[in-house]
Amino acid sequence: MGWFDGWFGPSSNDASDPLKNLDPKLREFLQKEAPVKYTPSSDQQPAAPVVPPHRQLDQKAQEEQQTASESTVPPESLFPDGRYAHIWKTYTPQSAIEAATKTDHEKLMDVLESYKDRKAAIGRAALENCADEQFTWATCMKSGGVKARLTMCSEEVKKFERCYNNQSRLLKALGYLNSYGRSAEEDERIQMRADELYHQMLDQEEEIKKAREEGRQAPEFRSVLEEAAKARAKQQEAVAQQQTIPPPPPELIASWKEKLEKLPEQDRAAEEAALRADYRANAEMAASIQGLWQEQAKQREERRKKGEETFLDRFRGVVAVGKVTEKKEDNNK
Repeated sequence: MGWFDGWFGPSSNDASDPLKNLDPKLREFLQKEAPVKYTPSSDQQPAAPVVPPHRQLDQKAQEEQQTASESTVPPESLFPDGRYAHIWKTYTPQSAIEAATKTDHEKLMDVLESYKDRKAAIGRAALENCADEQFTWATCMKSGGVKARLTMCSEEVKKFERCYNNQSRLLKALGYLNSYGRSAEEDERIQMRADELYHQMLDQEEEIKKAREEGRQAPEFRSVLEEAAKARAKQQEAVAQQQTIPPPPPELIASWKEKLEKLPEQDRAAEEAALRADYRANAEMAASIQGLWQEQAKQREERRKKGEETFLDRFRGVVAVGKVTEKKEDNNK
């Protein structure tokens, strides 16, 4: 059928086997002597490029070096790909240098200043949440009616004061005063949640008032402080694993009750939660100061063992012994 192939071209099998037209003996000889056995097939895949062993080692070394450089580059570097990594090896952040060179007094002042900043931050956050009430009050003072001016916008002032006081209580109850070093995103989330709870409380009061005016039974709502108490309980569990805070003494609880009795019934729960949050923040600050004192005592003991005790170390040791003696005498009495 060679004439048929000449007209229509060779078949696919013939085209895929270039040795088909050779002499059978020559073909057999080539198959025996060839180092790689030839297998005619139309589905042969191109062989993958073979990488020499030395190049494989070079590529692996480059990948390991790049990974190591990326892990050693600090966030202050403008080149996260690892450039100038040899320079960054000896880099020490400015905050670490300042923390290492701070005196005991500076560390103590940092704790106190941090606590004061948190209390001031609560006031700023409450003012931000009460911006609408504050704007209404200012507008009333500028362009209010005759009655509003005669009363010095007392209704607007009451609304603003109530908003500010309740927002501050909710912020404290949600833990805004605690957890030093918390991120700004977490602070903003707590602030937004406090504002949401306050407006939810206003909506509940409006529905209760409307039901009473219509002669219907007032609906019962769950207190907005329940969720704040749950969030606060989770924070307390997390903090309790790190440090143990004693419960408030009976004398303090008695003073709380006297203060709560002077407030309206609807504001007592929020005020109690705020008082407990204040106590916990004070206890955490006291625990931080106690930790600083213990660290200082440990450092003094190490200097004493090395024979490097200073005059201030000796003076503090004498004062500490005197306090212990006075405490023992008081206990004996």
